[in-house]
Amino acid sequence: MASTIREVVLGVGGGIAAYKSADLLRRLQDLGYGVTVVPTPASLNFVGAATWEALSGRPVTTQVWEKVDQVRHVSLAKSADYFIIAPATADLIARLATGRADDLLTNLVLASTAPKLVVPAMHPNMWTNPATQSNVGILRSRGFIVLEPDTGRLTGNDSGAGRFPTTERILSEFCAISTRDGDLAGKNVLVTAGGTREAIDPVRFIGNHSSGKQGIAVAKAAHLRGAHVTLIAANIDGLNLPGIKTVNITDAESMLHAVENEFAECDILVMAAAVADAKPIKQMSEKIKKADYNSIDLEETIDILKAISAKKGKQIMVGFAAETRELLASATSKLEAKHLDLIYVNDVSDGAIFGQDQTQGTILLRNGEIIPVSRQSKDTLSDLLLDYALKQLG
Repeated sequence: MASTIREVVLGVGGGIAAYKSADLLRRLQDLGYGVTVVPTPASLNFVGAATWEALSGRPVTTQVWEKVDQVRHVSLAKSADYFIIAPATADLIARLATGRADDLLTNLVLASTAPKLVVPAMHPNMWTNPATQSNVGILRSRGFIVLEPDTGRLTGNDSGAGRFPTTERILSEFCAISTRDGDLAGKNVLVTAGGTREAIDPVRFIGNHSSGKQGIAVAKAAHLRGAHVTLIAANIDGLNLPGIKTVNITDAESMLHAVENEFAECDILVMAAAVADAKPIKQMSEKIKKADYNSIDLEETIDILKAISAKKGKQIMVGFAAETRELLASATSKLEAKHLDLIYVNDVSDGAIFGQDQTQGTILLRNGEIIPVSRQSKDTLSDLLLDYALKQLG
């Protein structure tokens, strides 16, 4: 389960791209990994040990002769579940290929049998040099996963193959070798996100404060774990999610139709969207003048979860409840009424949670189990919810 922290050693080579690994570190933490940074001595010319200690919350050493009493070249090697070496310079790749052990990082690589992902970054001429290509071939023959670098602008005016890959690409490759990531391979995950809008007239609508961040996080997490993902997005601008099928909708009725079209083929439905509860009985085709804005007659919108649950077969259904009082009672009632398998409820009093990167709340399972969720990123919660959904899927 997600409560077991998986450990990553993040090796940082001595290249200008070292600063970009700070974002990689944060994203790994958001996914629930414990990260120990092991920079090479040369890399400290670009990013200092204090930065890595502040970001990781862990001590940072570069040489075997530091903290000798801890025998870190052995203890860290034993505790590491994965290695990511990013950036990997031409010099570092050469040292790894020849089995050198002249700093803490190269010692750890030799002492550990954990999966290793190497992320090269260097000048194009250095990357295409036969020596570097030979060293990369040696590492790959030994089971290292070595990414091809991106192509683009590098330091100065030079451009070509050798650019440090994006964090998204590195994580995607990393998830392919992670033991948990990939556990949704072959599964179809359907996710809704955002807030629906019910038109009053061509200008105004009834809506809510949902940003769609949680639903997007679930979709990304499922994709990284190997699932075929369809995201039904309500009024979310600027979405660009490679590898994820995205269906854009506006109101509750169009969301229902989109969910119905995909539901039969899905294994897990995560209903993270905030659906407006009411809509005008009559939508005006022309803008209502302010002087005529006296009252609006409303009716309930379609209950999407209730309608879909009537068609439920093998699917695992995950719901959300945004409440301001009686959280557990409200969530339990929704869990039972909508035939959900699990539900996540949080307190949105005073605008909390909506639009934020962090969340906290409670997970309720159909078997009556209640799991408190401490404050954490929405990325981390996404994996936690998928863990419980997959467990119930069997």
